[in-house]
Amino acid sequence: MTIKLLAIGKTDNKELQSLINEYTKRLGFYIKFSLDIIPDIKNSKSLSEIQQKQKEGELILGKVKSTDALILLDENGKQLDSVDFSKYLQKHMNSGIKQLVFVIGGPYGFSEEVYKKANGKISLSKMTFSHQMVRLFVVEQLYRGFTILRNEPYHHR
Repeated sequence: MTIKLLAIGKTDNKELQSLINEYTKRLGFYIKFSLDIIPDIKNSKSLSEIQQKQKEGELILGKVKSTDALILLDENGKQLDSVDFSKYLQKHMNSGIKQLVFVIGGPYGFSEEVYKKANGKISLSKMTFSHQMVRLFVVEQLYRGFTILRNEPYHHR
């Protein structure tokens, strides 16, 4: 199985990008992982919230194969602690899917088409985080999940 993280817009903060790169590198010891950045929608200020979600949704769905398991990072998703998230990863690895795709949507969330295609939703917290911070949190939690599955000490440091 491979894991892909899809996100809209680049990370502007160099320190944050450096941490994302560090955890991406660490994650590579456990599983094939990629971070796929979808460019920001041009002229988004002239679009309604629904139009922007629609355009982003088309770009997201264009990056997902029919055989992928699509998991949305969504405020209304299921909340898991790190141990349960590691079990969630193990369950997907055992299911025989080729690729697990986590998606961070744009500022207004996801289009109805993306919700219909999704195989699940996870919430990182009831709090709101910047989408750039969420990238780091997801990559770090993926790394933490694999260290838990391997009984490595990272989780309890």
